[in-house]
Amino acid sequence: MARLYILGAGTPTPTPTRFGSAYVLEIEGEKIMFDCGPATTHKLVQSGLWPLDIDYIFFTHHHFDHDIDYPCFLLTRFDQSIGKENQLQVFGPTLTEKITEGVIGENGIFSHDWKARIYHPLSQKVYMNRGGVMPRRAPKIAARDVGVGTVHTAKNWEVTSANAEHVQPYLDSLAYRIETKSGKSVVFTGDTQPCQSIIDLAKGADVLISMCWDDQECMDADGESPGQCGTTGAARMAEEAGVKKLILVHMGAHIASHGPLEKGIGDIREAFSGQVIFSEELMAIDV
Repeated sequence: MARLYILGAGTPTPTPTRFGSAYVLEIEGEKIMFDCGPATTHKLVQSGLWPLDIDYIFFTHHHFDHDIDYPCFLLTRFDQSIGKENQLQVFGPTLTEKITEGVIGENGIFSHDWKARIYHPLSQKVYMNRGGVMPRRAPKIAARDVGVGTVHTAKNWEVTSANAEHVQPYLDSLAYRIETKSGKSVVFTGDTQPCQSIIDLAKGADVLISMCWDDQECMDADGESPGQCGTTGAARMAEEAGVKKLILVHMGAHIASHGPLEKGIGDIREAFSGQVIFSEELMAIDV
């Protein structure tokens, strides 16, 4: 069984219902996070999940709307631990290791927090009351910068990556494909313009989770098409890849509003023959 949780389905611009990017894919009980944008930790709990359930994070790139809640997630996961959780494994393009060490390493910007929780008697008592056994250990995160190819192989799934075309050379960007042992395939584009590398990565996938910044005609008119997918850009990429289901995320306030949304659905239906879902935050979708 595979289930997708949409935690963040918005952009860098906060709206009452959308902000940033974050997703959890549950496979045979394992919960794998992709990106960790604004308020991810809170939205994770709102979805009925828990930080200690997450043993893997894959970052598509390091714009703040995809990683700003990473410090909160790391500190919450450590704070709530009793020393028996699995080691968190984190993968992403260049900067993933640097950011992780900079947040929670021995001299990281939040090292004062976890050191106080390790050494202060009150924090030690809370830890032991929760079921922890002294001495409490410092957080250890296995973070790794990765590129194109096979990223990680687990018992029930494997993740491969391809380049996404977004804001190079300022940030490296990756898209990911996760294949389950049961034969399901899910692709996360991250932020990208339509490109052959993602079409190749997504060939025949069950689900493509693609950014949809706005109505394509609006994007073409205002010059915001380069580096991003809009409605028909995402649809044509999905159709060429032959995916079964297209889930649109990273949606701005305009395309998420009635009128543009209905137009977008019509435009996409003309270009893509599979199932289309315009996502909402806190949705859970069976894959």
